[in-house]
Amino acid sequence: MPETTTDPADRALRATTAVFAVALFVHAGDHFWRGLNVCSALVNALGTLQLLFAVLTIVLVFRGHSAAPLAATIVGFASAAGFIVVHILPDWFGPLSDSFINAPPQARVTGFSWFAALFEIGADIAIGIAGLYALRARRTIPAPVS
Repeated sequence: MPETTTDPADRALRATTAVFAVALFVHAGDHFWRGLNVCSALVNALGTLQLLFAVLTIVLVFRGHSAAPLAATIVGFASAAGFIVVHILPDWFGPLSDSFINAPPQARVTGFSWFAALFEIGADIAIGIAGLYALRARRTIPAPVS
C-alpha cells in the first residue's frame, strides 16, 4: 500500500506520472492506428521495451516505491531522447528511424501522429524533471533524530 504523503515533490511526481501514462497510451494508440508494420522490427522492439519500462515506472510511482524517482528520471529522459531520434530527426538512422519528416504515404503519419509524439516527448521530459525534483527533495530531508 502506498504511503500517503503531503510532500510536494511526491505529489508532483504522481501528477506528472498520470500525464505520462496518458501520453504513453495516446502514442501507442497512434502506432496501432498507423499499423505496427510501418516501423522496422528494431523500432517495434525498442518501443516495446520502452513501454515495459514505462509501465514499471508508473507502477513504482503509484506504489510509492523508493526507486520511483530514479526510475522516472532514467525512463523519462531516455524515452524523450529515443522518441526524438526515432520520430523527429530525419531518416538518418535506417532501421532505428520512423521519421515523421518527409514520411512516405505508407507510414500513415498524420497531424495526430505529430501530436502524439510531441505529447509523449513532453511528458517524458516532465516525468524526468519530476523524478529529479523528488530525488533532490529526498536528499535534502533531514534524518529523524533518535
